[in-house]
Amino acid sequence: MFIGHFGLALAAKKASPKTSLGTLMLAAGFVDVLWPLFLLLGWERVRVDPGNTVVTALDFQHYPFSHSLLMSFVWAAAFAAVYFGVRRYPRGAVVVGLLVLSHWVLDYLTHRPDLPLLPAGGPVVGLGLWNHLAATLIIEGAIFFTGIWVYLRATQPRDGIGRWGFASLMVLLVVIYLANIFGPPPPGAQAIAVVGMCSLLLFAWPYWVDRHRVVEVR
Repeated sequence: MFIGHFGLALAAKKASPKTSLGTLMLAAGFVDVLWPLFLLLGWERVRVDPGNTVVTALDFQHYPFSHSLLMSFVWAAAFAAVYFGVRRYPRGAVVVGLLVLSHWVLDYLTHRPDLPLLPAGGPVVGLGLWNHLAATLIIEGAIFFTGIWVYLRATQPRDGIGRWGFASLMVLLVVIYLANIFGPPPPGAQAIAVVGMCSLLLFAWPYWVDRHRVVEVR
């Protein structure tokens, strides 16, 4: 899942209005930020296997440190603790922690049985939504656009950056999502890791946009 994670982050602005959209999106995608780093370090493995599922050509062979259920709890607690230490905002700490953990839940919905429960062996799980293209697009699209709707109801733009900067970010996310599904498979694991690390720059955009929006008081 890709835009579905960010859909939850967008909706979470309603629950944690003092937390920047950039932080919310970073929390929702945090384990996917760790994953390319662990690939580069050789701690985890992925293989390009066209046809592995209908939606993705990636065969996630070994990723227990970034994507196991137990480590998801660890990363959620760590992210929440760091956030609370910096911001002293208890509600925000709870929300970002839940967003980190939600990543595993949504991945469980989409992945074939390859998600580990434990970082050191044990069973792997996954409901395999990625084997059904139409269902994937409908469900993930519904989460994403519902998140946009909630965020737009919770905030108002201060200026053109808040309005058009936000709109262009949403369009870019959709374009990346569709390119990943319908575009050619990546050339290899190294390229996946490098592109994944470069994508960290994307998180600067929601921080910038969110500063140009104000929380709507209802």
